[in-house]
Amino acid sequence: MTEKRRRRLPRQVREQQIIDVAVQVFSKRGYHAASVDEIAELAGISKPMVYLYLESKEGLFIACLRREAERLVAAFHGAAAEGELTPELRLRAGLRAFFSFVSEHRDGWVVLHRHAAELSAAIAAESAQARRAVMAEVTALVRTGIEENAGPARLGDEDAEFVAHAIVGAADALTDWMADHPAESPEGMTRRLMNMVWVGMRNVLGGETWTPPPPTPPQDTSPGEG
Repeated sequence: MTEKRRRRLPRQVREQQIIDVAVQVFSKRGYHAASVDEIAELAGISKPMVYLYLESKEGLFIACLRREAERLVAAFHGAAAEGELTPELRLRAGLRAFFSFVSEHRDGWVVLHRHAAELSAAIAAESAQARRAVMAEVTALVRTGIEENAGPARLGDEDAEFVAHAIVGAADALTDWMADHPAESPEGMTRRLMNMVWVGMRNVLGGETWTPPPPTPPQDTSPGEG
């Protein structure tokens, strides 16, 4: 394909092609070691064209970060919203979508999870916004589950936020474990986390809570009367 024909592609299509390549390069090399020259060469365009579309290396990274975050949120939301599911099955669907995203878009997840927070203020702000979007989806899912629960538990928004943070934090951490165990499927990861999260949450929704056991009275070690 000639440079002239490449220029005829719609801007949105060209940007997505550049971002596709950039995600791979940023994931492989990290932000600082990645070069716009390499990204341009792999995308089959000139370096000035990359700057024309995305303005700067930072702008290109932010575009990668934003697109991968939008894909993740859309996957989670779409799966959790399918059909008339119970809260339990919605959570399962959302977690499976999350782990499937990580499995199928490993480069995108590396950009989201490992590189973004340590860079510039603009990139860190975009990363924080992406995390808030994911957290909002999970919190809404948990809140709906609480509202639909007819049990004796009296849980509110703060409880929903707490559970959402626990789920997102656990899922984030488990992606590293998943990378170290490539034979583990997204469904297997989902079942493992559901066993840890849902069983306890189901008991709490049913009114069961954990309380620390009473302290054991100290034993009398004083010598007996002679």
